[in-house]
Amino acid sequence: MELKEVVREKYGQAAQRVQAGSGSACCGGSACCDGSVDPITSNLYRSDETKELPQEAVLASLGCGNPTALAELKPGEIVLDLGSGGGIDVLLSARRVGPAGKAYGLDMTDEMLALARENQRKAGVENVEFLKGEIESIPLPDNSVDVIISNCVINLSGDKDRGFREAFRVLKPGGRFAVSDVVTRGEVPPDVRQNMLLWVGCIAGALQEYDYVAKLAKAGFDNIDIEPTRIYDIEDARTFLAGQGVDVDEIAPQVQGKFMSAFIRATKPASCCAPGCCA
Repeated sequence: MELKEVVREKYGQAAQRVQAGSGSACCGGSACCDGSVDPITSNLYRSDETKELPQEAVLASLGCGNPTALAELKPGEIVLDLGSGGGIDVLLSARRVGPAGKAYGLDMTDEMLALARENQRKAGVENVEFLKGEIESIPLPDNSVDVIISNCVINLSGDKDRGFREAFRVLKPGGRFAVSDVVTRGEVPPDVRQNMLLWVGCIAGALQEYDYVAKLAKAGFDNIDIEPTRIYDIEDARTFLAGQGVDVDEIAPQVQGKFMSAFIRATKPASCCAPGCCA
């Protein structure tokens, strides 16, 4: 099965678990099933941010950060969330940009889109639109978005270069790229990289810091910055590797301090000659 189909299937199942009232979705392996705390997805949002949202939107969160809090959204802006899942970051963004602004959510999974639209209905938020599509082929015109956010999704893409080019294309000149993602420092064991289930679990597809910067620069972005928000230790690694067919005791010491959640910022130049720059 191709990576894209594995991702679609696993995230569809996550949405169905939430809709069925079977608990929350999560990034990691055994943490999805045994009631333990997922070290990647836990404690990302303040209670005052989530208290007015449907519980299903909170339970369906599969992120590794809180990009809506860090992106400094302004009233009237147009925001696009890449891989919007159950819609938590879209709904939070819509409130930050206000009625004069708009928040788009893009997801390729029918079950997540259905859940997100139901969460929008329950929340009573009107300045939101959920789109079906992939981050490598965004169904929006050039220069149409002020801010792109994403929450632990870009690392799942099998073609990150194309995804970054698409993000650059749809951003307006001067627009901001402000995403939370999992990145790595140093080499990661090959068997972790190659395991598709770990990729779906927000781990194996993570770029190294310098690769992330290089790919964004190649797409045309500048002012690139990576700010670590959570660095995972051996016990975190033990949690998210358990149940994935990996010898935890053998692998965990090799990933100590190498995985981290980070906030990645970049901007599209206000004027440039690259494709997608000019209206």
